[in-house]
Amino acid sequence: MPRKIVVANWKMHGNLATNQQLLQTYIDRLDTLKNVEVVVCVPYPYLAQVQSLLQNTSIAWGAQNLSKDVVGAFTGEVSASMLKDFGATHVIIGHSERATAYCESDENIAAKFMQAKAHGLVPILCVGETLIEREAGVMEMVVAKQIDTIINLYGAQVFANTIISYEPIWAIGTGLAATPDQAQSMHEFIRHRIASHHQEAAASLKILYGGSVNPQNAVQLFNMQDIDGGLIGRCSLSAEEFEGICRAAS
Repeated sequence: MPRKIVVANWKMHGNLATNQQLLQTYIDRLDTLKNVEVVVCVPYPYLAQVQSLLQNTSIAWGAQNLSKDVVGAFTGEVSASMLKDFGATHVIIGHSERATAYCESDENIAAKFMQAKAHGLVPILCVGETLIEREAGVMEMVVAKQIDTIINLYGAQVFANTIISYEPIWAIGTGLAATPDQAQSMHEFIRHRIASHHQEAAASLKILYGGSVNPQNAVQLFNMQDIDGGLIGRCSLSAEEFEGICRAAS
């Protein structure tokens, strides 16, 4: 059975002292786990810290965003090559919290996706619908549009060996979670959408679920056929809860 992937998204949390304690606990509890790949995506200033602490462990690390540009006069931006300088292997792209707050278009997100690919980073593309869109029954249409932007601009083959995280916006940080059947249905839709254009890319693609995952619901979610792991927000800040989720995946 392919290994599950569990990604911690710390969002804008942490400081040097609390990070040290949390990361050391990650190492103590997760470094020897079998059949699960663990990735920690941290705020930019802490990339050096995670590189120092995790470089000789099985735990990988990454960032929560990157620039769509390679280099230049883009004040405040961080490029893919800069992330690579700190040993990053993954990067979250298009998270709804960023897309909403900073008006990121699907085209902008697609360009960031390609920057990650071009520099050997694994993009974790976030897609999902609002509660209004789900209640209106258009959730698949919404997610298809997000995915199709990349397919139409760059081709479906670019999804090979990448990650998509389905994160229903109504479930992020709310305590509400999609049921295992709801999540599986969307994951199956995503895989079939890409397979209709490029079967090999769809086969190598990992699809994670994110949105109020906790140790109690993780087992049922991760047992679904098309759920390859999770993108974990709040619970990744608790070593005990994050360990529970990782063990559910292993």
